[in-house]
Amino acid sequence: MRRCAALIAVAAAAVAVSAPASADDPVPAAGAPCPQNFANAMTQLPGGRDYLICQPVPDRDGTWAPVDTPFDPSSRWLSYGPEITLHGQGFRNPNLRSGQWTAAPLDPATVCGADQVTVIGPGELAPLVHSQGQPGQPLQLEVLPKLFTIALSGNCLWSEDQVE
Repeated sequence: MRRCAALIAVAAAAVAVSAPASADDPVPAAGAPCPQNFANAMTQLPGGRDYLICQPVPDRDGTWAPVDTPFDPSSRWLSYGPEITLHGQGFRNPNLRSGQWTAAPLDPATVCGADQVTVIGPGELAPLVHSQGQPGQPLQLEVLPKLFTIALSGNCLWSEDQVE
């Protein structure tokens, strides 16, 4: 009986870790609703192989829809629960572009973070560059040129800053 209770506790903890930080924001799933402020934002599902986009609907919440790969780089990404790992312009078929980005936390306790690895040369990667915001505060960062991978964490909406 104790063993069963322990397994249930471990399973409950795993579910809690993979859920978004805010109860108001359901975990993205194909066909599920997404808030209007997520319009055209993409996310990566656990496992890293499947992607969704929040398709806007006028005057109401949108819908999460599957995205076929490869796709054009997106200028908006949602990270939630487990981190999402994306590819940059140092990789074929990048998920996002290099440049200035802002991560907006979706609740006051969330800390947005990014771990970036760039390409130095053929078969050679630079050391990881870690960026982390403060709880409830936006994080501004440069998505590095020749980006190989970036792991985005926190319950955050990431947006590429528009150059004027």
